[in-house]
Amino acid sequence: MTSGELRQKYLDFFKTKGHAIISSASLIPENDPTILYTTAGMHPLVPFLMGEKHPAGTRLANCQKCIRTGDIEEVGDSTHHTFFEMLGNWSLGDYFKKEAILWSWEFLTDHEWLNLDKKRLAVSVFQGDQDSPFDQESFAIWKKEIGIAEQRIAKLPKKNNWWGLETGGPCGPDTEIFYWAGDADKVPAGFNDDHPLWVEIWNNVFMQYNKKAGKLEPLAKKNVDTGMGLERILAVMNGLADNYQTDLFKNIINRICQLSGQTYGKTPEIDKALRIIADHLKAATFIMADDKAVAPSNTDRGYVLRRLIRRAIRYGRQIGIVNESWTKEIAKVVAHDYQAIYPELSRNINKVIEQLNVEEGKFNKTLEQGLREFEKIIKQGSGKKISGKQAFDLYQSYGFPLEITEELAREQGLSVEVEAFCQELKKHQQLSRTASAGQFKGGLADAGAQTTKLHTAAHLLLAALRKVLGEQVVQRGSNITAERLRFDFSYPTKMTDEQKQQVENLVNQAIKDKLIVDCQEMSLAEAKAFKAHGTFESKYGERVKVYMMGNFSKEICGGPHVDNTGKLGHFKIQKEESSSAGVRRIKAILE
Repeated sequence: MTSGELRQKYLDFFKTKGHAIISSASLIPENDPTILYTTAGMHPLVPFLMGEKHPAGTRLANCQKCIRTGDIEEVGDSTHHTFFEMLGNWSLGDYFKKEAILWSWEFLTDHEWLNLDKKRLAVSVFQGDQDSPFDQESFAIWKKEIGIAEQRIAKLPKKNNWWGLETGGPCGPDTEIFYWAGDADKVPAGFNDDHPLWVEIWNNVFMQYNKKAGKLEPLAKKNVDTGMGLERILAVMNGLADNYQTDLFKNIINRICQLSGQTYGKTPEIDKALRIIADHLKAATFIMADDKAVAPSNTDRGYVLRRLIRRAIRYGRQIGIVNESWTKEIAKVVAHDYQAIYPELSRNINKVIEQLNVEEGKFNKTLEQGLREFEKIIKQGSGKKISGKQAFDLYQSYGFPLEITEELAREQGLSVEVEAFCQELKKHQQLSRTASAGQFKGGLADAGAQTTKLHTAAHLLLAALRKVLGEQVVQRGSNITAERLRFDFSYPTKMTDEQKQQVENLVNQAIKDKLIVDCQEMSLAEAKAFKAHGTFESKYGERVKVYMMGNFSKEICGGPHVDNTGKLGHFKIQKEESSSAGVRRIKAILE
C-alpha cells in the first residue's frame, strides 16, 4: 500500500462516519504560545476543543503535518521522526468512547479497509488512581463488544494512558492499540507494552474532565481526539520494521545515496546517518515552505531549523558528501514527492532552495575551523568534560549548536557542562537551551481574558500594518501570552518611528471606536470574494470563520476574541526588530 492510498483510505473511512474532512493547518501554531511548532493534530483545534463552534461541524478528520523536536537525538533509528503526518479524527461534544473504539477497530481490521490480522492486535486502558477511576467503560467495550481476550488488554497508569497538562484544562484517559510486528506464528498470548515488537499504532484520547486547582471536574461536553502516525502504520501495512523503507522516504534516501556513494542497509552507522539526513532535511523543507515562513536564526523556531540543517550537513560530511550546496537537492525531492498533498512545497520551493544555500554556505565556512578547534580542545585534555565556556566559544565563533558539540563529545566519551554553557549564552542575550526546552513540551494556550484581548489586538495590528506599509504585508507568525503580543510579518526594511506611531494610532483609534467583533461562517471562496485576509490553508469547499471588526479588519481565524474592541485598553508597541530575512517582529502590550 502506498502512502497516498493509506492517507486517502483513512479520510474516506471517516467520511462514511459523517466526518468533515479538514485541511492540515500550518506548522506554525496560531493560538498556542507554549510550543514552537504544531506537534499534534489537536493543537490547531484547541479553540474548538475548549468550546468554540467549528464551521465544519462536530465530527472532523484530517491528516496534519507535525514537527517534534523533543527527542531529536533519537532520530536515526528506524521509527523516530522530526517531521511526521498524524491521521486524526475528532468528536467535539458528539460521539464518545463506544463509537471511537468501534470505528478504530473497524478501520484497522475490516477487509474493506486495512484488514489487519486481529490476532496481532492488543490494547491498553487507564488503570485508575486516587484522582480518577479505572476506565471500566473502555475495558468493557474492548472485552465484551469487540471480543479481545483479557490477557491482551493491559491496564496501565497515567504515564501510559492519560492525556492532560500539569497546568490544568481538558484531560482524560486514553486507550491505545498495538500491533505485533514480529513473526505471525510467534504472537504471544498475552500483551506486554514494553516489548519492542508490540508497536503502538492508534491512540484514542477521551477528554472527559477539566482539571482546576488540581481537581478533576467532569466536562459538560466530552471530546474525542484520536491519532495514528502515517509513517508507522504505513510500515506495518507493508510488513516493514523500518519506516525509512516506505515510499515516504525511499526517493529521498536514494538521492542522498547518489550524492554520497553510499548504500542503505550497508552498515548501522551509515544507515543512521542516512536516516538523520533524510529526516532533518525533510523537516527543514516543510518548515521553510510553510506559508507562515520561518528562516534559520539563533532564536526560537529559527534555532530549531538551523539545528536541523546543520546536523544534516555534518552527517553528510561523515558519509562522504563533498558537493557544494547539496541540501537543496534533497529539498527538491521532498517537494516533488509531497506537492500533490501539500501544494505549498512546490509554491515556495525557490525560497527554500535560497535559504538552504545561504545556511549551508554560512555553516561550511566555519565548520572546518570549528572541527579543528574541537580537536584542539580534546588534545588540551581538560578532563572528561568540555567546559561551558569552550562549548559557548564553539557556538559563538563557529556556529556550532550545543547539540552538535554534545554529539561530538559523546563520540569521544566526553560530556559537556550544559548549565555553564547556558549561563554564558544568557550573558549574550541568546536563546537559552533550558528556556527553549519548555516550549518543546507543548500544551494548551492560556485562554484567559488578557490572552483573548491580545489575540484580538493582533487582528487590529495586522490591518494597521497593511494600511501603513502596504498590502504586501502578511502575517508570518505570532506568539501570544497573558503579558504580551509578539507578531511577525513580511516587510523588507526596518520601520521608521513615524510608521510605528501611525500603526499605534490606527490600532488605538479602532479601540476607541468600540467596533463590534462579528463572526460569520462561509466557504473559502466566499471568504476570498469578501476580501478576508488569511493564509488560506483550507481547501475549496471547506467552511471557515471570518472575524470582522467594523470596516477595519476582516480575517480568517479560529479565535478566541472579545466581542467589542472597546474592551482592549491602550495598545503600545514596545519594540520593532528583525526576525529573519524579509521578516520583521513587533512586540506590543495592552495597558
